Amino acid sequence: MDADLDTLAPALYVTTGDLLRIAPQRAPWRPAIGFSPQNSDAELVTLAVMQQLVPLDQPSAGHESKGAHADTALAGTH
Repeated sequence: MDADLDTLAPALYVTTGDLLRIAPQRAPWRPAIGFSPQNSDAELVTLAVMQQLVPLDQPSAGHESKGAHADTALAGTH
């Protein structure tokens, strides 16, 4: 099976969402009052996994590293 990151991310998101619907006791506790989360638990799990698989110091195809943008943005502030 040859899967790339574009295939892994949605598959992980859907699978995690399905598993949390089947076993809601695995989801983190939420208070009855207060702010409701804007991101689902499945989204957070997917982002955490993808962050570990795609290091920020290695620019991927079509994307520049964030360091170059930060240097340019801060250049005029000194």
